[in-house]
Amino acid sequence: MKRSRSKSLNQEMNLTNMIDVVFAILIVFLISAPLMSQGIKVDLPDAEAPTIEDKKLLKVTITKDEKIFLSEMEVHIDDFNEIFKSLWKNDVPVVINADESVKYGIVMKVVSLVQVAGVKQLGFLTLDKDKDKDKDKKRR
Repeated sequence: MKRSRSKSLNQEMNLTNMIDVVFAILIVFLISAPLMSQGIKVDLPDAEAPTIEDKKLLKVTITKDEKIFLSEMEVHIDDFNEIFKSLWKNDVPVVINADESVKYGIVMKVVSLVQVAGVKQLGFLTLDKDKDKDKDKKRR
């Protein structure tokens, strides 16, 4: 028997097809990635609003022991409406300053009384965490 000596086999792997597939997957990913971002895009209007320190305001304070103060005057919850209406002027914003340990129901009762009186500008005072840390350092 005679063995034929044919040409040697080409053992190189053809990567062209695999590179084409990888580029196709990359293009699909680049096109679909921006579409997968979560959230809703909202264009907000440009406006200049004064900070709350710039305006005169009426402060409602609720302490840890659930006492209510209107501009540093202690008020019982039953008398709140009458005293509030005598102190509040229609254009003055109202700010509620409640201790973090006060029950949610009490704060909401005060908020509803303020809203029934006709307040349209209502806010809540909070502490800035950075300023709070600075106060703690000064105390030590």
